[in-house]
Amino acid sequence: NTTLAKQLAYYIVLYSPVQMASDFIENYKDQPAFQFIKDVPVDWQTTKIINGEIGDFVTIARKDKNSEDWYLGTITNENARNLEVSMDFLDSEKEYVATIYRDRKDSDWKKNPNDIIIERKKLTKKENLVLELSSGGGAALRIAPYNK
Repeated sequence: NTTLAKQLAYYIVLYSPVQMASDFIENYKDQPAFQFIKDVPVDWQTTKIINGEIGDFVTIARKDKNSEDWYLGTITNENARNLEVSMDFLDSEKEYVATIYRDRKDSDWKKNPNDIIIERKKLTKKENLVLELSSGGGAALRIAPYNK
């Protein structure tokens, strides 16, 4: 009962040192969102709780133990919502590029769970990012230092 973007966000929100994608391999073939599953680490240096309300929504950021990359996952319950997420956990001396896996406007866990947008955006510590979460939805981000 989730969108694809929320399923990706679970890799960050729910801590587990063993990550897996359980399904038929045919369901992952030619699916660009599978890249997030290939990229996401399982060992974390730091975890930050960005926001949340029990039973409603949560946003968690985790820094990879072996790189300078951050991963952010945000999920909502059955209520669609817009969440403003502060990037103040990022290093103030760096610019970053985020790969964002998020719900589309017409995504919905019942009617259209697999509709996802993958986009890239430059970020700094000073920015707030507004993420639109569909009903039963979420967003997953890989945030890597920007190499000019």
